[in-house]
Amino acid sequence: QVQLVESGGGLVQAGGSLRLSCAASGRTFSYYRMGWFRQAPGKEREFIATISASGSSIYYAESVKGRFTISRDNAKNTVYLQMNSLKPEDTAVYYCAADNTLAVTITPDKYDYWGQGTQVTVSS
Repeated sequence: QVQLVESGGGLVQAGGSLRLSCAASGRTFSYYRMGWFRQAPGKEREFIATISASGSSIYYAESVKGRFTISRDNAKNTVYLQMNSLKPEDTAVYYCAADNTLAVTITPDKYDYWGQGTQVTVSS
């Protein structure tokens, strides 16, 4: 089992920045690929970014490429999502997730563990 807890969400104006954190506990964090997803009201959960267990491989959704940065600190059992140049359409609940496979995974059903989510609201 891996327990994930997101933090760092909030209300920000368009063009602003937020940094989300996801703290992990339980099984060895450094074994897991980590991903960030988001879900807006009435929409399906959307892939944002994923980072390999070592941090050497990163993949972004086109909608956030160049604005968001995923990173991890295995010594702190934490994965981060730095979000810059935020837009109103980035408003959603943001989730982190853990996956114990090596391949790049962008579909939610492939991830084994999920956090409870943190709300991000971007005002225009």
